[in-house]
Parts: sequence; C-alpha cells; structure tokens
Amino acid sequence: MEKYDVAILGAGMSGIAAGIRLAHFGKRVCIFERHYAPGGLNSFYAKDGRKFDVGLHAMTNFVKPGVKGAPLNRILKQLRIRREDLGLHEQIGSRVAFPGRDLRFTNDVGVLESEIAREFPREIDGFQKLVHAVKSFDDTEFNYPYQSAREIARSCIGDPLLEDMLFCPLMYYGSATEDDMDFGQFAVMFKSIFLEGFARPLDGIRNIIKILLQRYKSAGGIRRMKTGVSQIRVSNEKVDRLILDDGEEVEADIVLSSAGLPETLSLCSPSMGGKAESNVGQLSFTETISIFDKSPDRFGWGEDTIIFFNSRDRFAYRASEDPVDLTSGVICIPNNFEYGDLGLPEGIVRVTCLANYDTWKSYSETEYTKNKEHWRPLIWDAARRFMPDTDLSYDSDCIAHDMFTPKTVERYTWKRRGAIYGAPQKAKDGSTPVANLFVCGTDQGFLGIVGSMMSGIAMANTHALR
Repeated sequence: MEKYDVAILGAGMSGIAAGIRLAHFGKRVCIFERHYAPGGLNSFYAKDGRKFDVGLHAMTNFVKPGVKGAPLNRILKQLRIRREDLGLHEQIGSRVAFPGRDLRFTNDVGVLESEIAREFPREIDGFQKLVHAVKSFDDTEFNYPYQSAREIARSCIGDPLLEDMLFCPLMYYGSATEDDMDFGQFAVMFKSIFLEGFARPLDGIRNIIKILLQRYKSAGGIRRMKTGVSQIRVSNEKVDRLILDDGEEVEADIVLSSAGLPETLSLCSPSMGGKAESNVGQLSFTETISIFDKSPDRFGWGEDTIIFFNSRDRFAYRASEDPVDLTSGVICIPNNFEYGDLGLPEGIVRVTCLANYDTWKSYSETEYTKNKEHWRPLIWDAARRFMPDTDLSYDSDCIAHDMFTPKTVERYTWKRRGAIYGAPQKAKDGSTPVANLFVCGTDQGFLGIVGSMMSGIAMANTHALR
C-alpha cells in the first residue's frame, strides 16, 4: 500500500500551494484530483479552438513589489515564485453601478475616497472610520469570533445606499452567506479589492496554474489526476486510509482536503455527512462568456474592467427564486487591463448573476439546453443597462459564447449545490472532528486566487510542518 506523509484532496489553488510548501520541506506529498484539469474553481477549458477561463475575473490583492506584509508578496516568497513570472497587469478601473449612482475605484484607494466624497459628502468621515476598522483587523488570527459586518459598517456609515454599494463587490466575490458577512471575511475582502486591487495575466488563469504546477513538480511533489477519493476511512478518530475511486487504498499521516467541509465529512461517514448537511452552501451563480471579433474599446466599452451592478432600490444578495436573478451581477471585461501593446486578440465580456440551483438541476437535458439559450440574452440585456450606449448587435457581433450554471459548477468541482463559496460556517483553523484531517481553501475561509493560496500555505504550515 502506498504511503505518504501528506495526502491532499483537490488540485485547486489551495491544494497545489499547500503541496508546494510541504514538498519544499521534504514531505512526501501527493495531490489527488478527480477532474482531468487542475485549478479547481479557477480553471480553464477549450471549446472550438478557444480557451475559456472559469472562476478568475481578476486576481485580487494586487500590490506593488516590496509592500511589506501584503498577502501577494508573502505567498510568492513562501512558494519561491518570482513575481515577474506571473506577468500581472493592473486593472484600468472598475465601478459599482446602482440606479443613478456610480462609484469608480482603481488600485489606488484614493480614487474610491474621492468618489465617495463626491457622491456621499456626508459619509467620507464614516468611510475613513470603516477603513480604519478594516486595517485594524488581524486577518492572520484564525479563531476570531463572529461579528456582523453590516452592524459594524452601520456604526460607521449612515447612508444605506453607500453601505449596499460597498457590500456588493465583497459579497459577489466572496460571501457564502445571504445579505451579511462575518466581519473577518468582510475585512479580508475589503482589503483585497478596495485597499489593494485587481490584476490579471494576459493569458488568464492558465499562466498561474502552469507556474504553480512547475514549482510543485520541481519540489518533488506527486500529482495523480483523474484519481478521486471515494472514501476517507476513519479509525479511532483518525484517518486510517483513503479509498480511491478505483478501489486502491493509500495511507497518509496527514490528510489536507480542499474539497469543502461538508463534502469532506461526507467522505468520512454517513453520520458525519448528515451532521454537516445544514452547512451546505445555498448560493450559486450562472455566467455567460461572450466573444466578439473586436476589442470592447472599439464599441465604447474600454474604460471599465469590472462592473458590479444592481437595479433594485436596495441590494439583495440571496439565493435566487428565479432560474437567474437579473437584478444584480458582475460584468468582467478581460480586455480592460493595462496590457500595453500586447492586448487580447478578441473582445471578451463575462456576466455573472445569482442563480437557482434546484431549478437548473431539475431540468432534463433538452430543457437545460433550451433554458441556457433563453437566459443568455436576458443576462446580456440586464448587464447592458449599466454599460455605455453602443450600436453593438449581440446577435450579429457575438462570434462565440458559452454559459455555465450551478449544475456545471457541481459537476466539475463536486461542490454541493454548485456553491462556489462553499459552506456558510467556515473551519477557520482548518480542523475537523478527525484528528489528522484538515480542510483548506474555500471552507477554511480565505477566498480568491491569492486567498486560496494563502489558505493552503497556512494550513500546511500549521498542521503539517509544526
């Protein structure tokens, strides 16, 4: 029977980062991935000769080189990756768009401050008070108590519209709970989006995955693709062995799972899985990816990198009652980063909205295809209301497209109910009821590309290297 110091479930960002860290220190580590492609929630696929990113809109937490204590610079040091190899390009500028109000922001928080001073002049002192509370929060401490982010924000900011406009990007990019967030999660997301910022490699997520896998292989790590774990055998409250999908059994002193907390416990036993059932995430999304034969700046959409939009009087972030909630969402235009003379060969527009898992899961194959075609132009029309007027014709100018739904997410990531941000209740220190079984990634609590890698490193350091 094969024996490892550490077995890692899932070749997503957190799993690979954990594997690199462990391999650097001589651990015999193996990553088991059921899918044929690495990356987990942040991966890519090919269709009709094109590469499509999934997950990554932008890498958050972008800072300039040399900023001490910044998460991006910390992970690069711990993974021994050269910053220039990532090929990161900063955003042009993003905005939060509500009826009659826009707030622009860039990688310079001063832009957001000036926008708030213009749109909400009475709230600038309150905003600065909120920024101070965020900066004061110690996000290296795992076991902080729950605090309502809404309550803390309201103690600083009096205008509910500004409150909603600040919460909208943070929730869409990292909240597993409806309408509120744990303040710790809020602080992490606020820092990563508003105080640090967005960047993207020209080739998208593929370049980041390639660099991580090269680093993992060169450090001596083992990776087994299309090899899932069907059962975690537990004896005396410890992992005894892993049963793979083909029946093979392997042993490991420590198991680190990025599969999600309820999903991992369900592999241990029906009773553990049953107890975790109430902690399965309920929030999922659909996304359309539209390809055009010209760059967005050619049809007047060259100024916005990412737009977080909402058409209601108040922003509502909750499980959709309709197959797709068209009242809010995220528009990402990958062309609109500072690529200089490089640029992307085609125009790309991605639109993400909240969706109803149960409805999409219930469709027959024919109904599923029909409804994707029904909702795709409706999603486009909902987003277009928040973009500059253009004579662009979606029917004639869109040369390729694709769409994912909650069903797609569940199928390719095995996240229950297609819940991209996982369980509402996180295992902040990574621990589970099984002594040598730990979780990393989404359900440990750090989100996004940088956050996922931070989670993998932190859990490897805490549970396998100390």
